Amino acid sequence: MQKRKVPLRMCAGCGQMKPKKELVRVVKSPEGEISLDLVGRKPGRGAYVCKSAECLKAARKARRLEKAFSCRIPDEVYDRLEEELNGNES
Repeated sequence: MQKRKVPLRMCAGCGQMKPKKELVRVVKSPEGEISLDLVGRKPGRGAYVCKSAECLKAARKARRLEKAFSCRIPDEVYDRLEEELNGNES
């Protein structure tokens, strides 16, 4: 029996390659709206961040999400992402 290959994605914050299931997907919809995709099924361009506020802060500081989506991201969007991440930490 062959083992299935685990899909790896790079965290935009810390830059580490991790299994896709351990990361949160940030998605830019075709309409240009940026949101967290907790199930990984929303349509649009995706970037991944660890489930920690530190990685989101690092990605924000280095503007890695802005580079991934090729657009400027308003501070309110980062604040909302941070709130959603903090709400999901148990």
